[in-house]
Amino acid sequence: QLRLVESGGGLVQSGGSLRLSCTASGSTLRRYAIAWFRQAPGKEREPVSCIVSSSDGFTTYADSVKDRFTISRDNAKNTVYLQMNTLKPEDTAVYFCAAPDPMYYCSGNEMEHDFNSWGPGTQVTVSS
Repeated sequence: QLRLVESGGGLVQSGGSLRLSCTASGSTLRRYAIAWFRQAPGKEREPVSCIVSSSDGFTTYADSVKDRFTISRDNAKNTVYLQMNTLKPEDTAVYFCAAPDPMYYCSGNEMEHDFNSWGPGTQVTVSS
């Protein structure tokens, strides 16, 4: 059974950077597309970015993070990364990584119900 754990969150000033990691155990990550979601206080969880499992490396981003965030994967390390640059206070949230069924292909409109495995989340706080 696939298990996911996020790391790399923390407190950063506006304009700063963080790199989140999503590390898998129990199964090989290369079979799965992986998405990052986030949930800010009082708001619903929203998709941030997604990367496919296939070698084409297709990725998607929410408009709010495009050109600031970069998703990547290192299958040898069973890890997916989210590099977050030029952070803004509105990026403050708990960030989750999630995996769907192995045949899933990122659409840019990722829905929570398509994802079966979730990490516990990591807090990102951006101060103004």
